[in-house]
Amino acid sequence: MTTRGEGSYVDGRQWRSTIAAAQAGDRRALDELVAGWLPLVYNIVGRALNGHADVDDVVQETMLRAVDNLGSLRDPDSFRSWLVAIAMRQIRDRARRRTSETPADGSGVQAADFAELTVLRLQLEGQRREVAEAVRWLRDEDRQLLSLWWLEVAGELTRRELASAVGISRQHAAVRVQRMKERLEAARGIVRALGSACPDLGSVTTRWDGRPDSVWRKRLARHVRGCAYCSGGPGESVVPAERLLVGIALVPVPVAVTLSLAALGGGKTAAVATTVGWSAKVLGALTKPAVAVTAGATIAAGGAYVVTQTPDRPPPRAVATPTAASTARPPSPSPSPSPSPSPSRVELYGTVVDAVDSAPSATAPPGALPRRAEQGITATGAPATGLTHNGETVTLSGVGYFRVRWQIRPGERRGDLVMPTWTGLDGRLFHVASGGGHRMDDVQSGSADGTTWMGGPSTGPVVLPSGAQQMWQNEYFWIDGTATLHQNEGSADYNLFVQTSTWDQVTEDIRTGPAQAAIRYGLIRDTGDDTTPVPQYLTRSTPADQATVPQRSRVTP
Repeated sequence: MTTRGEGSYVDGRQWRSTIAAAQAGDRRALDELVAGWLPLVYNIVGRALNGHADVDDVVQETMLRAVDNLGSLRDPDSFRSWLVAIAMRQIRDRARRRTSETPADGSGVQAADFAELTVLRLQLEGQRREVAEAVRWLRDEDRQLLSLWWLEVAGELTRRELASAVGISRQHAAVRVQRMKERLEAARGIVRALGSACPDLGSVTTRWDGRPDSVWRKRLARHVRGCAYCSGGPGESVVPAERLLVGIALVPVPVAVTLSLAALGGGKTAAVATTVGWSAKVLGALTKPAVAVTAGATIAAGGAYVVTQTPDRPPPRAVATPTAASTARPPSPSPSPSPSPSPSRVELYGTVVDAVDSAPSATAPPGALPRRAEQGITATGAPATGLTHNGETVTLSGVGYFRVRWQIRPGERRGDLVMPTWTGLDGRLFHVASGGGHRMDDVQSGSADGTTWMGGPSTGPVVLPSGAQQMWQNEYFWIDGTATLHQNEGSADYNLFVQTSTWDQVTEDIRTGPAQAAIRYGLIRDTGDDTTPVPQYLTRSTPADQATVPQRSRVTP
């Protein structure tokens, strides 16, 4: 079978004989045509829609229309531009339908973030990764154009084909591409800022839920333009995106897309197969059990498919033995000085560990947060987009405060949550406060069915390990030394966004209450001394498998 090489420049002329044979009813030629061009269509649609749940449907509809109308193609040499134009029409039709319809619950849920898929499957690093992640911040129309320009720069399309697909002249295409590139560079600036140690960014993103949107694009872009650190701070020189994308490969088509093409056998595809000869070989090969098992895909009744990610290991079920000391004891009425390293306090450090606690009164503002030393923290190793995948880490070093912001996504994958862990502690780490306006088990504002940030009737729940403390949206810590935080997601999907912070920023967050549209005020955990709790799943060791760290932390000297 003839296949298109990854990142290669292959046009319709090299497929002339295959296209002509497929038009004449040759099933083997149709096999090659579908298998050879599906990756191009998937990359265009996936990047234009950024992995939205509609990607599979649009890809399927594009390929079905192409097969259905193959006989109307007069010039086989123009096959590629013809196919791309069909894909772009389907993308625009989808956008028009969604604009005219009232979105139903969950209509905005993504099946898989295409930026993440690009980074993972092509193993992008550095500024190439930055460009892929910046796509999340573009407007829909810019993403549609970028989906073509990306392939033009990578050598998969020509400018003539790009302009033809969009329905404009080459001169107009040049203008639109230039404007899109300017907005892409602004989005790269946002990605760099989020991955930096900017001392002022924490206060800007306190209320951000981690999802790119137009409001936060404007806010963060405004911060970057006005921030000397973010706009001109230390770092390598910025390489233009077009130089970074030259020769880059296509993102491989996930088995879920091929399975869904095959699974349509009882519906529209069956009709197309009857009329135009959609090859049984293509459909049969795509549904081989070995393929489905390898990908963790299940064909359900009625031809639907469900893709699951089998966890590498079962979630820990260790039951903690909480100490009698409360993790939410009343704070000192006035700020206390930084704890001194006296022998009596060193002996106390690590004897109080986070445990299950109940939610405090939502309308009772907290007292004063004890003030600890702030000499600056560096965060290294974390991707610009946060810890979004199993195995990703961030190492924090220095003296001061930092925030861990939770994003739990039951709409993506629900089930048992495998908690993050802390390893390699050298020094002291305290859990000092919780904020963000709500606990993750609070009922969301406006919810009629009791949906919380841990899930609801429409998604199912995300379940914490027995004995694990319920997390808030924002969790605040103070460190004097170094420690590494590990993302260990398994069955349930979650993201962690780590940002350096200050005493002022923590105080502002926890003292934001219902009057400012928060569900509840924050909670102070810091006692001002070494009896302040340490987080669960913390160790001074560096185990080979970080998920084996016990729930009950043991970090006493």
